[in-house]
Amino acid sequence: MTTLYGIKNCDTIRKARRWLKQQDIEYRFHDLREDGINKTRLNAWIKALGWEQLLNRRGTSWRQLPESVRDGIDRKSAVSVMLEQPAIIKRPLLEHDRQLYLGFSEARYAEIFQTGAQP
Repeated sequence: MTTLYGIKNCDTIRKARRWLKQQDIEYRFHDLREDGINKTRLNAWIKALGWEQLLNRRGTSWRQLPESVRDGIDRKSAVSVMLEQPAIIKRPLLEHDRQLYLGFSEARYAEIFQTGAQP
């Protein structure tokens, strides 16, 4: 099963979903903001990708954190923040064939799904 994790109003998520639909690839969409994320899954992602890769430091959610939290961020506090505010997780996060992929580009998704589609 292929699952795309993100938030529905994210432009990059929209692009990824559009691409998957155009390629007739079945997937499940998990809205992190609405459906949340549990600690077990988050820790599995951290083990595979690293907390630094998962933490979106460019978005509004990051900028809205108190400066003291941003300045003192470490693994433990990052997990806490991501569980409380899942929109701070980088997106899209694609889970396909038991592998995790962060971000979206048509070329990369074409490679993942071996569709031959080019950007």
